[in-house]
Amino acid sequence: MSDPNPYKSEPEYEWGPGQQAETPGYGYPQSPAYQPTLPEGVPVPQQYPPVAQGGGPVLVLGDITVVGDQILTPAGAMPLKGAVWNAMDMSRTDEKISTTGIVLACVFVVFCGLGLLFLLMKEQKTSGFVQVTVSSGGKYHSAMIPAMRPDTIHWVMGQLNYARSLSM
Repeated sequence: MSDPNPYKSEPEYEWGPGQQAETPGYGYPQSPAYQPTLPEGVPVPQQYPPVAQGGGPVLVLGDITVVGDQILTPAGAMPLKGAVWNAMDMSRTDEKISTTGIVLACVFVVFCGLGLLFLLMKEQKTSGFVQVTVSSGGKYHSAMIPAMRPDTIHWVMGQLNYARSLSM
């Protein structure tokens, strides 16, 4: 099994591990002309390099920036026309009795129970994120915007609707 091929037709060919002409590299081929294989009839998405515009950014949502006719993301530049924008609210607002209200209720409970009204003092704490996604030109990117207040989703949706109007 380890002998060279007795049926060889070419005299210069030698069998063995050190005789291979070129060892392919790990992963995808390294040729610059490499294109992913797609079924027949499916166009290859056009690549859009970032182009500097004269004006500043029109809209910034997390790490998604709209400048001119492009959307700039860490995933690369995307065309603005025909972009699909989505948002998902993953924030929550908890409401609890404040520590100040509990202390004041304990101190003033001796006045005919009127101190119990301090237990109506509530505090709200919002945590979580609003996820904004954009897809265009065969690329997709998602950004997480921290929710600091209960109305963060309303601000994000206003910005998102403006981005949708620019994408038409």
